[in-house]
Amino acid sequence: MSDPAVRILYIDDDVAMARLVQRKLERRGYAVECAKDGREGLSRLEQGGITVVGLDHEMPGATGLDILPALLSRDNAPPVVYVTGAGDTRVAVAALKAGADDYVPKEAGEGFFDLLAAAIEQALEKAHLRRERERAEREVRAARDRAELLLREVNHRVANSLALVGAFIQMQKSGLSDPEARAALGETQARIIAIAGIHRSLYTSDDVRSVRIDVYLETLLAGMHTAIASRHPDSFIVVADAVSVPTDKAVSLAVIVTELVTNACKYAYPDGRTGSIRVRAKAADGNLLVSVEDDGVGFSREDAPRGTGLGTRIVQAMATSLGARLNYDRRHAGTWVTLTMPLQPL
Repeated sequence: MSDPAVRILYIDDDVAMARLVQRKLERRGYAVECAKDGREGLSRLEQGGITVVGLDHEMPGATGLDILPALLSRDNAPPVVYVTGAGDTRVAVAALKAGADDYVPKEAGEGFFDLLAAAIEQALEKAHLRRERERAEREVRAARDRAELLLREVNHRVANSLALVGAFIQMQKSGLSDPEARAALGETQARIIAIAGIHRSLYTSDDVRSVRIDVYLETLLAGMHTAIASRHPDSFIVVADAVSVPTDKAVSLAVIVTELVTNACKYAYPDGRTGSIRVRAKAADGNLLVSVEDDGVGFSREDAPRGTGLGTRIVQAMATSLGARLNYDRRHAGTWVTLTMPLQPL
């Protein structure tokens, strides 16, 4: 016996056939109601409580294919079993493409009712599986949203903590008179600002998996004015494509750009010289090319490191972690350093 909670609405203008279907299916344990056309069927659906619909094709005024879209457009629409003329496979295929769960060719004899009952059971099972899949997808989306919200909160807290550390360093720097000590703290502060900026961009972004490099570089260069205000050049210029970089790689890239810009600020324009520092980023041939350029006194990779050499070691270590190449372009005045790193699909 079938579940008596299953209520079938059978739509057919042939009243005698509809009553016969009703008797045959009720003997199998179903509750069955009949409607003589699409309008009456839609009106009954408005009242709710229908589990599955049987829909005949041949009806005056409007065929089942005309009614089917209205049936399926409703919220929580019940599955539909389409009833066609014998051998009319083109209509059956059209009904399935339009969203019917199954079809049954209408024939004389007990076999038709057996097929109809089997199609109803199959449609109910498909509907159950569909609802379970949708429920699982909703749960996955909800879990993902909770995780992203949590991750944004973590990034928010990390950014705030790093900003606090940067503020402490600024206070410490303000109390020092030794220029070298102040410069060292300023560089440390710039590195912290670079990493804090990544976390800040993540908690304000819709995608916590990646960082838009053009937006980030603008923010980074603006922030570096504060950390190295006594030595910044006439202008910072950022020209960057709208490229998204995975978060872990964006951190290493931020540190590299910070070190290269800091070095340019320290060494490019000595003795009162003036000029700009340009940061460019563009995607080409599956790679991201990021360059830091100035028109100052110039620097070659073969030159001995100036200062402690810590910045150079940091740049090389970060570039290695990215699987990137560093190129020092000697065709131009000043120092032009380009990092080429592979872009991976997000």
